[in-house]
Amino acid sequence: MNSVFESEVEIRPDDIDMNNHVHSSKYIDYVLAARYIQMRENYKMPMEEFHSLGYNWVISVSHIEFKRALKLGDKILVKTQIKEIDGPHAKVGFWILKKQSAKVAAEGYFIYTMVSLSTGKPVRISEELIKRYSV
Repeated sequence: MNSVFESEVEIRPDDIDMNNHVHSSKYIDYVLAARYIQMRENYKMPMEEFHSLGYNWVISVSHIEFKRALKLGDKILVKTQIKEIDGPHAKVGFWILKKQSAKVAAEGYFIYTMVSLSTGKPVRISEELIKRYSV
């Protein structure tokens, strides 16, 4: 089982929609922001290192279950965990929690696909990268 990492992400005024809560599209941004931080701080392999190796990550599948509305002023925590790695794909589970109550506002998973920067095609995740991310 891989570790669960947690990052605090700030809700900004431009995240709020006409219903006075966070627009659903922003949840993807929150997970991406948290993963970017976690790659650098927890896995010790920032996105820039992937780029220098000629790789990038793209979301090929996203699944989000919305549980509670988030509003301006809410503090949120984004928890993520690598669930499985298969070929060029990494399935990452996530939970977005209201910091004040620790209640889940949204949960789900993304399947990230590692692609070659030069070709744009999927690339099998190497054993070395799997080891670095198995913390």
